Amino acid sequence: MGIRKTKEHDVEIINRKAGFEYRFLDTFEAGIMLHGTEVKSIRKGNANLRDAYCFFRKGELYIKSLFIAEYEHGNMFNHESRRTRKLLLKRRELGKLEKQLKEKGLTIVPVRLYINERGLAKLEIALAQGKKVYDKRDSIKQKDVKRDLDRIKKMY
Repeated sequence: MGIRKTKEHDVEIINRKAGFEYRFLDTFEAGIMLHGTEVKSIRKGNANLRDAYCFFRKGELYIKSLFIAEYEHGNMFNHESRRTRKLLLKRRELGKLEKQLKEKGLTIVPVRLYINERGLAKLEIALAQGKKVYDKRDSIKQKDVKRDLDRIKKMY
């Protein structure tokens, strides 16, 4: 998991493990239905996408196991940290995702959680296909080669 802050209110939480485990076929930007203190907690960077996954229920898309820590200044109305949250997409995008999800081996993976320029929490999700063991080895090899090339470039 990586947290990157560019401005005081700008937060980006990335699921790095997803890029290693899956090959992304298509990405979508989804809104999230959040309760009061969840947005404040996300703005502080207290969220984790590691175990999160998306699923369809009655034609609507939900995310489960997205960890958003309880807000430290919250009161008795504080939120549950790992509750199921509804994702907001256009009907056309939902139909496309649900149709492609029925194909063998495809899943929906949360990739990035961020606050956009309007101050809204958005989740970037990807239609993904699981990588085989040899694909993962290739990913590691490419990453090592890139790192070595970068080291060589720095020397000169």
